[in-house]
Amino acid sequence: MDDLLPGLIKLSPDGDETLLGQLTKQLRSLITSGRLAPAQRLPSSRDLARSLSVGRNTVSFAIEQLAAEGYLKTSPGRRAVVSTGVSLDARKPQRIETDRRPVELRVSPWARSLRNASWPPIYRGRPRPFQPGLADEREFPHDIWARCLRRAARSAPVRGDRSHNCAALQEALQQHLAEHRGVKATPGQIIIVPSAQAGIALIAKVMIGAGDLAWIESPGYGGAFAALQSAGAVVAGVPLDDFGMALGERKDIPRLIFVTPSHQYPTGRLMPAGRRLELLRFAASVRASIIEDDYDSEFHYEARPVSALQGMGLSATVLYAGTFSKSMFADIRIGYIIVPERLIEIFELAQRHMGLSAVIPIQDALAEFIRNGMYLAHVRKMTRLYKERRDKMLKALASETGDRLSIEIPAGGMQLLARCDALARDDQLSARLLEAGVVARPLSSMVFHKTKAQGLFLGFAAWNDVEIERAARILGRIVR
Repeated sequence: MDDLLPGLIKLSPDGDETLLGQLTKQLRSLITSGRLAPAQRLPSSRDLARSLSVGRNTVSFAIEQLAAEGYLKTSPGRRAVVSTGVSLDARKPQRIETDRRPVELRVSPWARSLRNASWPPIYRGRPRPFQPGLADEREFPHDIWARCLRRAARSAPVRGDRSHNCAALQEALQQHLAEHRGVKATPGQIIIVPSAQAGIALIAKVMIGAGDLAWIESPGYGGAFAALQSAGAVVAGVPLDDFGMALGERKDIPRLIFVTPSHQYPTGRLMPAGRRLELLRFAASVRASIIEDDYDSEFHYEARPVSALQGMGLSATVLYAGTFSKSMFADIRIGYIIVPERLIEIFELAQRHMGLSAVIPIQDALAEFIRNGMYLAHVRKMTRLYKERRDKMLKALASETGDRLSIEIPAGGMQLLARCDALARDDQLSARLLEAGVVARPLSSMVFHKTKAQGLFLGFAAWNDVEIERAARILGRIVR
């Protein structure tokens, strides 16, 4: 083998990889394929270097690297020996670099199910009108935000607290939510997560177990359905009436209820105080917890928004979820949840176990952004702008589509629902619009009970007047 080994190794001085890298990789491949048998001795470093026309140091370094990885055994004054138990097939040699058949990779049933899931919707390339859920990042004060980030980065080395949740952000956020959303909580009850979706998944993991029943609005948010189902829950879609989730005379008893009472997703309806109290009393009576997703409640156009369900003070357990990706820009990737005080410790432990931590310097920067009034100033500016865009969208759709669409006018938020029950299937209509350069999410992909309802979910917040008019013309041409 001393004479044969050099013939098994082909080094290229002109290759992209160094000679050391090539030699190490090829020796490793010979060992794992069984071409170099266990307990077999390699030639001396001097002989192998001479045979391969490389420096002795190159051979020595390759042998040392493979010895450190466990493929070779070395001892002073003796030639290296191939270790046992490192061949992928010790029974017979395998051809090197010739059998390229892909190895079947086994994944979980949950992972296989993702291929057929309708959430999340994935749109390739740059965002296009009327993609919902997007803020207009062109209007964001990026220079001010950059200064906040720079100051946060400079202070990182002297930060004493290594908690996953920045105390300064917890305090600033608590004050903002108490004043503007009527939330009742201490700063420590706020858990900072990478997104509202991460927060919902964290709540689901902590609050429910396999086989527990969870209610979700139907139509409703597909991300909540996915998070609850991933936690092992049996998810039931509860139809809506004009006031939100219709409790009616249902006989099933949920462990968890997911709602979007400020701007119901996707209809935009506001859950009035009476229905909120009914929901809270029901949840308390059956000892169910409520997830209140307040995803875009910062933007309300007709009057002061109704206070959060969480702050209404009844005995029901309400866990509140929010995000900054709607009020600031999508790529900030910061959300938060507010949990009951008695569950802070277990939620912080679960947050660490699941790795749902947000970058601390970004948390520090966001704390300054809120504390100094820049966040509220931006929200007020965008509220005025988004109201104008909502009205522009309503006018453009009425002009271009006539009576082909029935539009539910939202009192706030960033998107609207256009019903099209008399037209073709909404998923087919959505596909035709996408080919023409317009994003319109089909209502049928957000329904979790049996219904024939059809519609298009359209975002208006991220698009200026010219973009709205152009997309509305395309939409009108296709639906007429």
